[in-house]
Amino acid sequence: MTVAAQDTDCNPRYGANARIQISVTDSSEAKVVNTTSAMNDGGGFSYTFVVPARTAPGKATVTAVPYNVDWCDDTGRNNRVAGAAVVQLQRASCVLPVKPLTIGR
Repeated sequence: MTVAAQDTDCNPRYGANARIQISVTDSSEAKVVNTTSAMNDGGGFSYTFVVPARTAPGKATVTAVPYNVDWCDDTGRNNRVAGAAVVQLQRASCVLPVKPLTIGR
């Protein structure tokens, strides 16, 4: 299976060593994948994995969020750039991005 995203159009400037946190939760609510992978400066990434045999069949979910950064900023500004040393970085009122996945046997 491959989980991927294109670069964003807001120039997030994640940096050369950016990572993405990828999780897959199966129908029994067990987290069967929980890892990080490389992400580019613009937020694009592609991560391919084999679905673990222990994964319960049925409806599952996939999430992918930037790792170890404030992945949500309701101000519409990139708070990781100018003045980041004096700006308190925090998560705002954003919903965790979740995509459905169906596991079959």
